[in-house]
Amino acid sequence: MPIKVEMPRLSDTMQAGTVVKWSVKVGDKVKSGQAIADIETDKATMELQSFDDGVVAALPVPEGQSVPIGTVIMVLATKGEDVTTAAQAGGSAPKVGAAAQTTPPASSAAVMAPPAPVAAAAGNGHAPASGARIFVSPLAKKIADEAGVDLASLSGTGPSGRIIRKDVEQAIAGGATVTLAPAAATKTAMSAPAPLPPAGAAIAGRKVVLSNMRRVIAQRLSESKSTIPHYQVTVDVDMDALLSLRGQLNEQLAAQGVKLSVNDFIVRACALAMHQHPYVNSRWNGTPGQESIEILSNVNIGIAIALSEEKGGGLLVATIRGADQIGLRQISAQSKQMAEKARGKGLSPQEMSDSTFTISNLGMFGVAHFNAIINPPNVAILAVGAALDRPVVRDGKVVPGKVMSITMSSDHRVVDGAMAAAYLATVRELLEKPATLLV
Repeated sequence: MPIKVEMPRLSDTMQAGTVVKWSVKVGDKVKSGQAIADIETDKATMELQSFDDGVVAALPVPEGQSVPIGTVIMVLATKGEDVTTAAQAGGSAPKVGAAAQTTPPASSAAVMAPPAPVAAAAGNGHAPASGARIFVSPLAKKIADEAGVDLASLSGTGPSGRIIRKDVEQAIAGGATVTLAPAAATKTAMSAPAPLPPAGAAIAGRKVVLSNMRRVIAQRLSESKSTIPHYQVTVDVDMDALLSLRGQLNEQLAAQGVKLSVNDFIVRACALAMHQHPYVNSRWNGTPGQESIEILSNVNIGIAIALSEEKGGGLLVATIRGADQIGLRQISAQSKQMAEKARGKGLSPQEMSDSTFTISNLGMFGVAHFNAIINPPNVAILAVGAALDRPVVRDGKVVPGKVMSITMSSDHRVVDGAMAAAYLATVRELLEKPATLLV
């Protein structure tokens, strides 16, 4: 009997998945543990591995198509089984509407082509016009970025004209137009002010197809805001002592490749404060007639990570487990590793699950203050602003200092205003006396 590989549930909230790229083709031999496809879920794009050995008999779901969990996406012929017979026994391709067949895949990364004319490279058809959207698979974009290939000069041979790995590799072999390396381009963009558009220029209107991730973000946060009674409490934190200690530690640890961020201190402070204020580390059970509050024994701090527009945007929450039981070095190492992975191949479901409290930090963008939406089933989320120069009073005198505003959005069914204020007071005390975070 043929083996039917179904679209798996790769995250706790996943309802459907998109086949971004097949790594095998009909007739290929597959071994257990081999990567067979890149699947986009509501949270990330990740590799799908085979759990069986066999020969690929059919791939009913083409690249770029989204199908519900449980849909057969691949049929494997077992040892000694005829591939054609296995394909016929595996079932037909899932039906999709006209929109799904003609709309470019939501999982493709949309980038803007540079305004300068570009030379045509290897490929079929015509290159995208200047300023047009370019649909490219994540893997193809990664290869192009590393090789400095101008995506606007390529013509895609994938579904709906999407650029795939083969197109980029052919272009590299044929000598494609080279653009500024991504790292250099980013550095240049950050160091120089963005040029103003020509007078009278209009923004090009376009319709953006929602990715699975963006669709679920919209759904879950709308539900959070409409079903959870949010309120906010803000406190200001004197950051001079922490910034001074951080500078000393980073200088001493530089030889070991360790660089602590302000967010690392905030994660540890929030985690330690849970021991004095356990209701902030809980969840609401809203079962009718059995409503209750569950105080959680594990302190797992979620860190909100924003994805670039090139990856379709969106937001992931990476989980640092047992954050109250580990030191600043471990928090820093895990935070960096998960942030890099989230913006690269994507986080695993395990790395994005079980958070008990979330931190969203926009301080690196110079944001002074903002309100965040609670990430269910958490009952609170902390919005962190930048440490800005402000007048502070010390020893009866007004002097300049670095002050950071932190705002906690809480679920009023669980965390009262006094609870939130008390918790933030503890976090502030830990941050203003940062030596306590080292022990």
